[in-house]
Amino acid sequence: MRAVSIKEPGGPEVLDWTRVEDPSPAAGEVVVDVAASALNRADVMQRMGLYPVPPGASPYPGLEVSGRISALGQGVTGRQVGDEVCALLTGGGYAQKVAVPAGQLLPIPKGIDLVDAAALPEAAATVWSNVVMTARLKEGETFLMHGGAGGVGTMALQIAKALGARVVTTVGGPEKAALARELGADLAIDYRTEDFAEHGPYDVILDVIGGRYLERNVRSLAADGRLAVIGLQDGLEAPLNLAELVVKRASVHGTTLRTRSAAQKAAVVAGVREHVWPMIESGAVRPIIDQRLPMAEAGEAHRLMEAGRHTGKILLVNG
Repeated sequence: MRAVSIKEPGGPEVLDWTRVEDPSPAAGEVVVDVAASALNRADVMQRMGLYPVPPGASPYPGLEVSGRISALGQGVTGRQVGDEVCALLTGGGYAQKVAVPAGQLLPIPKGIDLVDAAALPEAAATVWSNVVMTARLKEGETFLMHGGAGGVGTMALQIAKALGARVVTTVGGPEKAALARELGADLAIDYRTEDFAEHGPYDVILDVIGGRYLERNVRSLAADGRLAVIGLQDGLEAPLNLAELVVKRASVHGTTLRTRSAAQKAAVVAGVREHVWPMIESGAVRPIIDQRLPMAEAGEAHRLMEAGRHTGKILLVNG
């Protein structure tokens, strides 16, 4: 098969569409013939050498795919060759085939195209595991999403709204603000001209930025507020006034999905299937697709992501 390999840490030019060995399914796994994968910020970090591949994971980037099952490993039940699925991965999605633990498979939601379904697993699992399972967002609470026009952000806005929250987001520019409001945001704040802290307090904040945002995030939390940090685009360190946490009885959670065990990922995927898939099938939540490019043009897709002008997901398509 062909896959996108990383020749060495560097810019988009180090991504190489090359021939590699086909995967074979271990016990409890299936092989999926990949229709499409979707870009995530973690792919860019991996390409730059800033996000090491977990032990035993595929060396190729790509944290989600859609496609058809082509082989079953020992002990897999309830699945058949030819089933159309999408899947949460630990890596390997930028390829023509990928091996996946069966517990990380999801059916294609009714009404969603097979290729477009590649935009769903990572974003839905990230939002569900952090906003609901960890931060426990409830109906009537106020939720703040940083970067509401991105892949995770567009999913988070819709899920939070479907859960009955008041939804606020930061975005960069009027076009992205308009999209955020279309997806359910009650307030879209242009981070270039406004301070989100002035519009708080917030019960739950989902932060993909990190760095200097930490202090303002904590200052913006309501009593018993919860902050989940899932990205570090602005850096790894920031000062924190612990008195803010103590007085507010607030909590800060630093989490990642990729390094969780297969059993933990299967639990997240089960929650997504039970709670998020009905939202998608009812039309309350939908994937937002910016562009679809051939898998061989992964480098160009990375350039588009790093330019920061996209909204929603960028897909890489086979065939």
